[in-house]
Amino acid sequence: MNTVSIAELRQNPTPVLDAVEHGETYVVTRYRKEIARIVPPKVRRPVTAAAAMAVYDNAPLPDNSWAEEVAADRAAFDAETTDPWGDE
Repeated sequence: MNTVSIAELRQNPTPVLDAVEHGETYVVTRYRKEIARIVPPKVRRPVTAAAAMAVYDNAPLPDNSWAEEVAADRAAFDAETTDPWGDE
């Protein structure tokens, strides 16, 4: 792991940022004490359509029973709820 002081980073940030872009990690110091780290971003792998479909296929309730359950819950809620703006 590389080390760079705030003063060095302020005067010439380009070499440090170039190194970070290529996978290096830098410790930023003030008075020889670590105060921060500059790390490269995590590499994200794109999700393919096949991988997404595999997740959906393996999810619980692959049928439409959940929709029936939601409709029943809504009907029960609507039956016991009065219109707050209506006349009672």
